[in-house]
Amino acid sequence: MVYVLLIVNLIAFTVYGLDKWKAVKHKRRISESFLLTITFLGGTVGALVAMLMFRHKVSKKSFLWKFGLVLIVQLVAIIYFLKTQK
Repeated sequence: MVYVLLIVNLIAFTVYGLDKWKAVKHKRRISESFLLTITFLGGTVGALVAMLMFRHKVSKKSFLWKFGLVLIVQLVAIIYFLKTQK
């Protein structure tokens, strides 16, 4: 499971970096829904590191709200999973 999360986070980091590069070059962008989906699927850390490192999507409030919602859903799911395992 750790390896899967590592790979998903590397993919998320790469996709966020690629989207930033495309934004700078005025090329066709990666959709926000795809960025949020890869984040939701476990790429939260990679996405967050990329957002901070590349200064990507950090000033877009609507995206940050959605990103925060993804984090909350993940936290609730983790807490629920941990409580049901006891």
